[in-house]
Amino acid sequence: MNPAHLAEMLAVLAAGLAAGAVNAVVGSGTLISFPVLLATGLPPVTATVSNALGLIPGSIGGALGYREELRGRGRRVALWSVGAACGALVGASLLLALPAEVFETVVPVLVGVALVLVAGQPLIRGRLQRRRARKDRPARPDGGPLLLAGLTTASVYGGYFSAAQGIIYVALMGLSLDDELQRLNAVKNVLVAVVNSVAALFFLAAADFDWTAVALLATGSAIGGPVGARLGRRLSPVVLRTLIVTVGSTAILVMVAR
Repeated sequence: MNPAHLAEMLAVLAAGLAAGAVNAVVGSGTLISFPVLLATGLPPVTATVSNALGLIPGSIGGALGYREELRGRGRRVALWSVGAACGALVGASLLLALPAEVFETVVPVLVGVALVLVAGQPLIRGRLQRRRARKDRPARPDGGPLLLAGLTTASVYGGYFSAAQGIIYVALMGLSLDDELQRLNAVKNVLVAVVNSVAALFFLAAADFDWTAVALLATGSAIGGPVGARLGRRLSPVVLRTLIVTVGSTAILVMVAR
């Protein structure tokens, strides 16, 4: 990125702010910031790496904004965070080793399935609860090994590209846990922050990035993350679920059209 281009710098700053806010509320903020970085002339891999680094402050701010919803969930969040960190490291390694076409083929399908699960979460979870009640097997408070495996696998994708990873997290947790959507959203923000941070540390040592882009995104996302968290906590479950499905559907269209 050419620092002399003021318009480009302002666009990246604004993209960071918007991406930080959207990530805190729904996820998929990368779909805002990544195309802007590409428009400034950065190569795709450099843009991906710079994006991951720049959105860390927003991810952390969004997680802190939901701290009330995280009370009493420290143990399970710590367990899932370990899996998220491992998955992020694998995904970041794949970014530098595999052609982009590999994930570009799979990602729209994965996000689409996640959206169906989020939209149908009340119905699906109700059926699962009735089935557990008939078999006298209550849901495990941590979701069990299947949820841990699912979140870790989603984190591999998050370390690779990160667009819509939050939607996948919410879908997986919504099917496995008897918990409110806002609380799931709070956990999602923590996992996203972990994935972005681990991937960023890997990229600092192993990949090229643009410091100007990183600084601008970081400044914008540091403002947008807490703002998005404040707004998101006020949304009803129905509105939040509708917003997730809307943004996720847009994400699929953008990824397919690329």
